[in-house]
Amino acid sequence: MKGQNIIFIGQQDFDNEVGSNAVNMACEMAKNNQVVYINNALDRKTLKNKSNDPKIIKKLKIRKGQELGLQQINNTLQIFYPKVILESINWLPSGFVYDFFNKINSKRLAREINKLVSSLGWKDYILFNDCLISKTFYFNSLLKPKKYFYYIRDNFKPIPYFQKHAIKEQEHILGYVDAVFANSGFLAKYASQFNPLSFDIGQGCDLDLYLKVNINTSSEIEAIEGIKIGYTGFLTSMRLDIKLIEKIAEERPNWQIVLVGPEDDRFKASSLHQRSNIHFLGRKAPEQMPNYIKGFDVCFNPQLINELTEGNYPRKVDEYLAMGKPVVATKTDFMAYFADCTYLATDTVEFIEKIELALAEDSEQKQKQRLEVAKGHSWEDNVNKIYKVIEDKFQIY
Repeated sequence: MKGQNIIFIGQQDFDNEVGSNAVNMACEMAKNNQVVYINNALDRKTLKNKSNDPKIIKKLKIRKGQELGLQQINNTLQIFYPKVILESINWLPSGFVYDFFNKINSKRLAREINKLVSSLGWKDYILFNDCLISKTFYFNSLLKPKKYFYYIRDNFKPIPYFQKHAIKEQEHILGYVDAVFANSGFLAKYASQFNPLSFDIGQGCDLDLYLKVNINTSSEIEAIEGIKIGYTGFLTSMRLDIKLIEKIAEERPNWQIVLVGPEDDRFKASSLHQRSNIHFLGRKAPEQMPNYIKGFDVCFNPQLINELTEGNYPRKVDEYLAMGKPVVATKTDFMAYFADCTYLATDTVEFIEKIELALAEDSEQKQKQRLEVAKGHSWEDNVNKIYKVIEDKFQIY
């Protein structure tokens, strides 16, 4: 697909600190199309609670006309900052008042998009929505894109914030968009209940970061002596098994458990911080991750098994494999997809056994095999699957 005008809108800003599938897809699509990525509009609650955040200050400057609202990344990719302020309404009960203000939010955001399209001189465009739910609920009547596609990458049902309004709203949106793209078979099956044009396109990985020739191990990792079992990403108790991590550290005190990423409150308060062989290295920029993974002897993904992780595609597994690292992960239904190139475990005993096996079996040949698996999950391949659906089903080339 080439020469199209594309707008991306989603939950995360372009310059968010933990990475985003939508950002990666937007960058890939911009290689052959004109793409505008829309950052989140300010809302009352964020404005009140994070007024000193540099990103919020920047958005306020744009709102006041002190900086440009449309900023160029390159010749085919731009970031747009809506100047409106949206109402923070998720706390409201379902009913007339919530619907009234939610429609106001949708109208404000849609007005900004319509003005943007007009200013660009676009006669038509394709809209991709990465799970921005409530604020786009009325977009079917407020925007007139050539085609409207929804991208679903997480199961939001077990998350309290989404339970109040967004689950039902998402199901409504799934029903009226032209097609749905999902990063796992589980989510594609869920979406197909509401839209028969729902497609599993798998997951992409930003391989350029991990395939560089001379990646140096982080000095923080080098300073840790011993066998290093590592994890990178958001340390959230909704997805990760704190007790499992603690038991592994307890059973193998000679192993160093290295956790790289920001923590939620339960992780911060956990007894993991009391163990000398567990190391919390904090949040790191995405481009630094290869330097940390480089120093791990084994990478692990100690997930809980619950509604949130069921069918979830853990993109970090591709990142680990791209570095040639052995991977030990919780055996979920989806991880069967990686069964030939990872070690899967169901409990502490198996995790320890599989980590020991991974250490013993690691070889240059296995590292090359892991790399080849990861190469098949590039963002280019991922986006090409989207293009194929759009070309086959909608004759847009």
